Amino acid sequence: MADPVRAQYEAYPYPARDPEDERRRLVTGSPSRPVEIDHYLFGGARDWSRPLRALVAGGGTGDGLIQLAQLLTDAGRPYEITYLDLSRAARAVAEARARVRGLTGIAFVTGSLLDAAELGPFDYIDCCGVLHHLPDPGAGATALRQALAPGGGMGFMVYAPLGRTGVYPLQAAYDTLFGDLPPEEKLRAARAVQARLPQDHPFLRNPHLGDHLASDAGFYDLLLHSRDRAFSVPDLAGMLTGAGWALVGLLPAVRYDPARFGVTGEGLDPLARMAVAEALAGSIKTHVGYAVPAAEARGPAAWNRGDPVPVLAGDPRKVAAEVARTGGLGLRLPEMAARIAVPKSAAPVLAAVDGKRSLSRIAAAAKADPAAVRGLWSKLGPVLADWGLLHYSNLNLR
Repeated sequence: MADPVRAQYEAYPYPARDPEDERRRLVTGSPSRPVEIDHYLFGGARDWSRPLRALVAGGGTGDGLIQLAQLLTDAGRPYEITYLDLSRAARAVAEARARVRGLTGIAFVTGSLLDAAELGPFDYIDCCGVLHHLPDPGAGATALRQALAPGGGMGFMVYAPLGRTGVYPLQAAYDTLFGDLPPEEKLRAARAVQARLPQDHPFLRNPHLGDHLASDAGFYDLLLHSRDRAFSVPDLAGMLTGAGWALVGLLPAVRYDPARFGVTGEGLDPLARMAVAEALAGSIKTHVGYAVPAAEARGPAAWNRGDPVPVLAGDPRKVAAEVARTGGLGLRLPEMAARIAVPKSAAPVLAAVDGKRSLSRIAAAAKADPAAVRGLWSKLGPVLADWGLLHYSNLNLR
């Protein structure tokens, strides 16, 4: 019997991408930004003069691949990336995108991630939107673990249940009605029914879903997928543990902190705290994070480990200007916002954060006392890191 998942992605490569768009924009996101990889997997201290051997497992039309290759190219860092996907149609799109950008150092392979170990070992594995489509996600995670080199790690994305309210009843209904049809006919039939859904249907009342509006590939992937499951935080942790992985963190950390709801979760272990935050939020539709081998369990980089190089997500000059003007910083995610107090005297320090200077060199550039800078960073750094606005990385250190 033909694999319906393979048939889907041959008919509707996902996500829908036009290679010519590479001439005007780069699709970015988590995981797989190099500074983020360094922060979560290598303590912010990776030697980037060594080529990064990376696997993009289930690379689809290439978002993660193109981001990783382009950002490493921009930074002048060597790499060897293997792209692996079961869909030849998706691979063709990814290859075309790489050609438009003139990217090299990429090997394109058509196949299953269950065979990843035959292609490795790899320092880094990107696996986004794939494990939740496998017959046995744990077997997939185990195969990726076996493909990893010592000291390496994985960035991943899997679906979460609460933010996908309404999806799974529709998937089941459309499978019952149209499951035996070819992909094009299935899409046409489901769209006709979708247009007649009542406005109070849980799916239509869910403001966090939009793929079905973007393209045929998005509609099919969201509502007609033949193999799709979601992971709660405990489900995800259990699957990773069973496959020999240890969770480093879910991104951004503030999203998984019950303190944003006015409760500390005191007495709960870290996993239980994240699970409580997920339940209270009720809107998380994907879990994005990093993992390392269980035998090599380690945490992300931190301000007090050596003399790290901080990298801000925004323009340091604009951040410094806001602090100098208001004595604070506004922090924002799509679903939440906060404002923190920052001394105006910190503005020169923030302005000196250029992604190339370590904390001690920032103090020198800002003509500030090194002890005072580290004192400031001990309070400000963890907050910015939890919001995904700060990472530590040697990527641009020369």
